[in-house]
Amino acid sequence: MNFWLVKQEPTKYSWDEFVHDKETYWDGVRNYQARNNLKAMKKGDYAFYYHSVSDKKIMGIAKVAKEFYQDPTTPDERWVVVDLKAVKPLKNQVSLEQIKGEKSLEDIALIKQSRLSVSPLTPKEFKIILKMGSTNLTGI
Repeated sequence: MNFWLVKQEPTKYSWDEFVHDKETYWDGVRNYQARNNLKAMKKGDYAFYYHSVSDKKIMGIAKVAKEFYQDPTTPDERWVVVDLKAVKPLKNQVSLEQIKGEKSLEDIALIKQSRLSVSPLTPKEFKIILKMGSTNLTGI
């Protein structure tokens, strides 16, 4: 199992909209590294859902429901999407400032490559953020 962080501006597609929809395809990625991360996602992987730009905090947890396929929003075959399913909100949302303040998270892409919209997390990093968010996830 792999772990990820996906970023979205809340004014474009918020965590609440995602929860309401229950499942969506993750589109709009136009960065090769982020695209390669989408291609590496496997069904059953977990991802944190991060509100970028204004809120700058992790809102909840999603799960990969379907592995990559052609992005339906563009005819350009270079771009792909995955289907994500909302799992649960974090009990306590985790802010960018909290993440920056946690020494063991200093190397995550959210800090090192702040413009990357889809980034990997190690199992240890995922567990640390779960703990920071006072949230349990069965099987993790």
